[in-house]
Amino acid sequence: MVMGDLVREVDVAVVGGGPGGYSAAFRCAELGLETIVVDANKRLGGACLYEGCIPSKALLHVAAVVHEAESAKEFGVDFGDPHVSLDPLRKWKAERVVGKLSRGLASVAKGKGVEVVGGRAVFEDSRSLRVEGEEPQKIRFKHAVIATGSLPAPLPGLALESERVMDSTAALELADIPERLLVIGGGYIGLELGQVYAALGSQVTLVEMLDGLLPGMDRDLVQPLARRCEKLFHKIHLNTTVTGLRETGSAIETTFGSEKQPFDRVLVAVGRRSHSAGLGLETTRVKADAPGIIAVDERCRTDDPHIYAVGDVTGEPMLAHRAMRQGKVAAEVIAGRPAAFDNVVVPAVVFTDPEVAWCGLTEGEAQRAGRPVKVAKFQWAASGRAATLGRSDGLTKLVVDPDSGRVLGVGIVGPGAGELIAEGVLAVEAALTAEDLALTIHTHPTLSETFMEAAESLLREAGGR
Repeated sequence: MVMGDLVREVDVAVVGGGPGGYSAAFRCAELGLETIVVDANKRLGGACLYEGCIPSKALLHVAAVVHEAESAKEFGVDFGDPHVSLDPLRKWKAERVVGKLSRGLASVAKGKGVEVVGGRAVFEDSRSLRVEGEEPQKIRFKHAVIATGSLPAPLPGLALESERVMDSTAALELADIPERLLVIGGGYIGLELGQVYAALGSQVTLVEMLDGLLPGMDRDLVQPLARRCEKLFHKIHLNTTVTGLRETGSAIETTFGSEKQPFDRVLVAVGRRSHSAGLGLETTRVKADAPGIIAVDERCRTDDPHIYAVGDVTGEPMLAHRAMRQGKVAAEVIAGRPAAFDNVVVPAVVFTDPEVAWCGLTEGEAQRAGRPVKVAKFQWAASGRAATLGRSDGLTKLVVDPDSGRVLGVGIVGPGAGELIAEGVLAVEAALTAEDLALTIHTHPTLSETFMEAAESLLREAGGR
């Protein structure tokens, strides 16, 4: 087919089939708009489903099972030493987890009448784009939604083309379990995958250039996780920068600090960058800054009135649930509805062991802004449910306005923190007070009681208010 032989006209063209893209497309279709999705891999789910959120959580579940089996010896149950078979593990991840969800999304798209076209989308102007690849065509649209996501960021100045140097996508393929693994980066990606490989049998060394793991996060929440990582990992180097990578036969010789050490594989986990290059944005009025982040307003509109953008391509926080919410907002605005991305908070979770979750204002942010707050901390050592789980290393933390009692921020570290944070998000979003949390009956014994206990401690300080 010659480019230009086929011209499609639709109400909405969505560029990218990740969480933001398919959420926008599905909502547009529900609102009666003819919608088409253009995705380079002709699939829905994006990096989140295939190379990120879902496969990493599947492997973290495996790591948790290994840990549970080991810790069961403490109360008299011995399963013996775990043995990991990579072929069944890869098959389970690919077919039973990723494959099942992929087929589900395809079924939903078919049911809603959303067509998915494979190819690379390039804007020709503010009302049309061309699709390059196996299905070349031109698409004219009334509105477009850019949802191209993000890519793993490279290690600045140390590019080395070697299958032994992995980004997060390659690490999730589980080509093998290296005896010695170096993880560069102490953020959530490095810690999550580092824990996976440690559980599967690798000797993991982690290097972080700043002075703590999960830089920028509340230290009260990071401390229990840091203690756990010190036990799981062979070594953690903070305030350390990798200055050299060199392939030497069957290993990667790595230079950091004054040391040179060989590793079987190296995982580069230094963050992600917005993926907006090569979209032909220069033919439109869409503006992107130097790192490639597209500017949008609260309605997810770019500087071009016909084009919207959602998800990682619009910058931090690069989280799938933020993208999904933005996708729905963009769809409703396109359909003429009064929608806006005006959420008070976007929760975040690090799915390590223990999990770390937070939303809203942190204690550190309040201090830097000179904003007075009251802080309540409830240690899980005093939780009956935590005791039954053999996990007393958790903490629930509330940040509250001292005058109104309104909950401004919540942080949790411990097993299941990612599920528990939902109550904190609702409290901040709905402007609930510490008294609201304290007077709400929480099931006993549960970890959710720690919200109530933390709130009650604030009320006791206030003299029973």
